[in-house]
Amino acid sequence: MNDSLQPQELTLLESIDDPADLRQLDGEQLVQLCDELRQFLIHSISRTGGHLAAGLGVVELTVALHAVFQTPEDRIVWDVGHQAYPHKILTGRRSMMNRLRIKDGLSGFPSRGESAYDTFGTGHSSTSISAALGMAIASRQAQNDHHAIAVIGDGALTGGMSFEALNHAGSISDIDLLVILNDNDMSISRPVGAVSTYLTRVLSSRFYNNVRNKGRSVLQRTPNLRDFADRWEEHMKGMMLPGTLWEELGFNYIGPVDGHDLPMLMDTLSNMRKMNGPRFLHVVTQKGKGYEHAEEKPVTFHGVTPFNPITGKLEKSTGGKSYTGVFSDWICAAARNDERLHAVTPAMCEGSGLVAFAEEFPQRYHDVGIAEQHALTFAAGMACEGLKPVVAIYSTFLQRAYDQLIHDIALQNLDVTFAVDRAGEVGADGATHAGVFDLSFCRTVPNLVVMAPADEAECRRMLQSAYEYAGPALVRYPRGSGPGAIEAEALETLPLGQGEVVRRGEQVAILAFGSMVAVAQQVAQTLNATVANMRFIKPLDEALVKELASSHQLLVSIEENMVQGGAGSAVAEYLNHAGVDHRLLQLGLPDRFIEQATQQQQLQEAGLDMQGIERQIRAAMGKQE
Repeated sequence: MNDSLQPQELTLLESIDDPADLRQLDGEQLVQLCDELRQFLIHSISRTGGHLAAGLGVVELTVALHAVFQTPEDRIVWDVGHQAYPHKILTGRRSMMNRLRIKDGLSGFPSRGESAYDTFGTGHSSTSISAALGMAIASRQAQNDHHAIAVIGDGALTGGMSFEALNHAGSISDIDLLVILNDNDMSISRPVGAVSTYLTRVLSSRFYNNVRNKGRSVLQRTPNLRDFADRWEEHMKGMMLPGTLWEELGFNYIGPVDGHDLPMLMDTLSNMRKMNGPRFLHVVTQKGKGYEHAEEKPVTFHGVTPFNPITGKLEKSTGGKSYTGVFSDWICAAARNDERLHAVTPAMCEGSGLVAFAEEFPQRYHDVGIAEQHALTFAAGMACEGLKPVVAIYSTFLQRAYDQLIHDIALQNLDVTFAVDRAGEVGADGATHAGVFDLSFCRTVPNLVVMAPADEAECRRMLQSAYEYAGPALVRYPRGSGPGAIEAEALETLPLGQGEVVRRGEQVAILAFGSMVAVAQQVAQTLNATVANMRFIKPLDEALVKELASSHQLLVSIEENMVQGGAGSAVAEYLNHAGVDHRLLQLGLPDRFIEQATQQQQLQEAGLDMQGIERQIRAAMGKQE
């Protein structure tokens, strides 16, 4: 990158090694620090890629939190973690940001093993309030003065788990819990902002809260007056503030506050720090704040590849058509052919490839927010009435709706199609987003068909097969592009439960599932092995397994899923049930979490690259001999 793209001198930011340094700065210096922090973040992420727009929106909030609270003793829990990069920079990891989201570098999400300031590891949504409430209860028992603060975005607040936590927390009056809603989907106009600023200062002041609390104490023995005072206070706040819901849940609501007014934020947080019980602060921010390209396109700059910080131009992927693109093309074509098709997604429109569908079929597109459980049962209700819903969801998020998959869909044998993206290792997003469990937890579910394509063309045919199957069916496909197979335009299907032999060899038969078919064929060239593209995990092609067992000395199953309970286990179970005494080598992902790296590095670490697979097969052949 040329010198013209370098950030300006960052005198204050370079002096901050931890939040204690930050607390030595005065008000003007803190404002300058915010400018430098925002500038550093833009240039840092332009080199590494990562989540940008969310972090830009919480620069002032992050600085204010670390300035007002005594972190890490005071616990800040970041929901999801997309917005936690400024927090990482201010907590001793500035010099390591050049190794963000790469092997042996910084995680793209808060990680307890990385820093004492990362109080709770995360990557999935809507967990912060529950975790912070648990910390607040522990603090109460320890009788210390540690504060627990949950920072949750407006998108994450759509998750049902956040409301379960709010409902619980609001019933406990003697805890030190502050929930901060980072609302970046609305703006405060000047008149409303002026009124809001005044009311926020008043409602968070010590005077107001002393009067409020003492008044309640005095009126406690006078029920009629107490009820009148409660109704009057709720009425006055409800007329001018959108906080009635949070007050009804048992929280003392403050806001909305301009999340980019640092002095206002610090005043409000300082006041709320002195208050007791569960509190709720509503902060309004702008996603992508301070960077024109991210302000104009916050969705595009939510998660980015490396980019030119001046032009905002992103680096283009060098791969071919992605599996997500295959799904996007298929679902639009299928919807033109069948008006019963509806698409359902838990807030993953862009990531799951539904942008084109949403534009062409707006009445049949349903983004339910970050609410995976609701998404599945909502789809089940559709299926009950004769519609044919397609649930587009990441493998790692399907985990959150396992009960609904079993109880609401499979148990009733409802016609719901699952397009499961990001199956297998996912690279830079690391262990929190790895889709490495779905084969294990899905193949145990009765009535559910489970498929994994070897290439793009097969993915399209599997999606159509799942859609035409009269019951629940799932297609799981990896992140990124495949080997480059060209899909047919027609909506073709595959015979249910039938694999195919794609290479004939001797002695060793490799039973490859999904993304492992291509590498299995490469290994087979050096070993002169047979390769079967198994296609179906459930129902398993038992006839093919039996035939290969009878003609080969060693069977090898390969899958990009945990070995425990996966596709290889299905093969082992069949051999045992059929009374076939045959050597089976099960290759898959090991019994541990693999952290961020490239997808190829992760597979190499798991022994699922070409060299690793060949080495393990040769070792097994040697033992057998």
